[in-house]
Amino acid sequence: MTENLEAMTEQETEKLIAQFDRESNVRQFTGAWDIAVKVILLAFTVFVFATTIFINLPEQVRRCAFLGLVVFMGYLLYPIHRGLTGRHNYVPWYDLLLGLVGAASFFYYVVNFQAIINRAIMLTNLDIVVGVIGIVILIELCRRVVGIPILVVAGAFIVYAFASGYSLKRMVHQLFYTTEGLIGTPIGVCSTFIVLFIFLASFLEKSGIAGFFIDLANSVAGFASGGPAKVAVIASALEGMYSGSSVANTVGSGSVTIPVMKKTGYKPEFAAAVEAAASTGGQIMPPIMGAAAFLMAELTGFSYARIAVSAILPAVLYFTGIFLMIHFEAKKLGLKGLPKEEIPHFGKLLLKKGYLFLPVIVLVGLMGIGYTPAYSACFAILAAIVVSFFSKETRFSPKGFVNALTGGSRNTIGVALACAMAGIVIGIVSMTGLGQILITALVHVAGSSMLLALFLTMIACIILGMGIPTTANYVIMATITAPIVVRLGAPVLAAHMFVFYFGIVADITPPVALAAYAGSAIAKSNPLKTGVTATRLAIAAFIVPYIFVFSPEMLLIDTNAVEVIRIVLTSLLGMAGIAAGLEGWFLKHMSWWQRILTLAGGLCCIDPGLITDVIGFVLIAFVVVVELISRKRQTVITG
Repeated sequence: MTENLEAMTEQETEKLIAQFDRESNVRQFTGAWDIAVKVILLAFTVFVFATTIFINLPEQVRRCAFLGLVVFMGYLLYPIHRGLTGRHNYVPWYDLLLGLVGAASFFYYVVNFQAIINRAIMLTNLDIVVGVIGIVILIELCRRVVGIPILVVAGAFIVYAFASGYSLKRMVHQLFYTTEGLIGTPIGVCSTFIVLFIFLASFLEKSGIAGFFIDLANSVAGFASGGPAKVAVIASALEGMYSGSSVANTVGSGSVTIPVMKKTGYKPEFAAAVEAAASTGGQIMPPIMGAAAFLMAELTGFSYARIAVSAILPAVLYFTGIFLMIHFEAKKLGLKGLPKEEIPHFGKLLLKKGYLFLPVIVLVGLMGIGYTPAYSACFAILAAIVVSFFSKETRFSPKGFVNALTGGSRNTIGVALACAMAGIVIGIVSMTGLGQILITALVHVAGSSMLLALFLTMIACIILGMGIPTTANYVIMATITAPIVVRLGAPVLAAHMFVFYFGIVADITPPVALAAYAGSAIAKSNPLKTGVTATRLAIAAFIVPYIFVFSPEMLLIDTNAVEVIRIVLTSLLGMAGIAAGLEGWFLKHMSWWQRILTLAGGLCCIDPGLITDVIGFVLIAFVVVVELISRKRQTVITG
């Protein structure tokens, strides 16, 4: 059944991704054009691996060369508007010119690096002209690849800098010729860590691991009530370990899971919302977390391993909340699982395809013993290539190997451009002192209320996150709003996790809920209703961040093993209470007052405090006892 459904929707998958994910909307090439473009993309991969492993270049030189190559590739692949992507084997002269001039602008810095460093802020007229051209061409490419929202944000900051009296020369120096602008921390992390994980994701995707994850999820949960929806949650959580796109996750696994959910009995809006919410949650799932984990490590000073460990419990609660709401919805509707003959055998599946887990195990293991993320990713890519030869189904042919490399290069473009735009925001904030002004203003508005400050920060993250990629959204919010939360007394890691979470949920929060809209296109459902339903399913993402700011123990900060066990157990009970209260079902249909008590009890249990845990447990236990008594009476009457 799964294979048939996948075959039915496979031809529509790329079209859907391109519709909702601008980064997938590329020109198509065949013949000599295809060979030429692939050679350019492969040259980029050689540059990335060479400068990461073998060649040590000054950071400014490496980052500028990286961006120069990205600009040239971008103008080859992305047309001026979407309507031109269907024209094969054609790159207009103006795109070739823009690509060459844009790349030349960045390589001008590479060639004249030492002279420019020596001149410091005393830029020549040629330096200024080159810098302006490079910035403008990069912005236009970002419009094509990433979209308008992030340009509005970056543009507003540039206008603010000019309005504050900063000259063009000062702006160009800050944004183009220093490591506090376009070639700042975001591009630094992108060109060393993130790009390698994008290549790893490309190799894993080509190895067929996504299909294995769906089959594995089917073998674990396919039999249960509402099994197909639970399969979608597990598969999306697993895919989230390596994928960096909510939309791609939604379309990739949703093309299989959504039709099966609808056939089982779920409404189209609910089926699409399940996939969208679960796929969006993949961005917060360790070990990779949509590549933002590496940026977080750079910006906070915490090790990558520390961040990944801290993210585990919130991610588990997120997926547990969705899983339980699906379960209660299935019970309420009386839905069954998949027929036994359609469910793969767990043991046999692991024996046959379990080797596909090896690259992820290598990645986590190497980083756990102290290897850098870059080297760990390289070894994981090597492991993905090696394990592909274990089976004819997954073996990389020369063509498949080239496609994995070129796919990684292509997927890097959007992330790199978003990181460059985030660098503009950081550069303006650093130059103008805007960050301190915003901190002072928000502290003044919120007074001493941490809750109000967090609420205002949440709104800002959701608004700025609409249509902006994960990495760029996190960097912008970490620069602007995370210091505000820290200033009010939150631990640094908790503040950064808070803004990261609320940037992520913008993908399912109307009105610009790209992941939800992609799911609705597959389910043929109402997009707005799908977004609203997905937001309700992802309720944990709106609750948990507040909890770990007020109670950092949830992030495993300053706690011990006994406390961790208690927090895990009570938090899971709390998510069960919240899910039951929202769905109106626990052991049976719940009355309005039972739903309120259960919701209150769930919220209390999620708070790691001992007193709140006791209150929450008592409230939930009371509702359960009432339901048991009621169900027993009903059984006696009907019997």
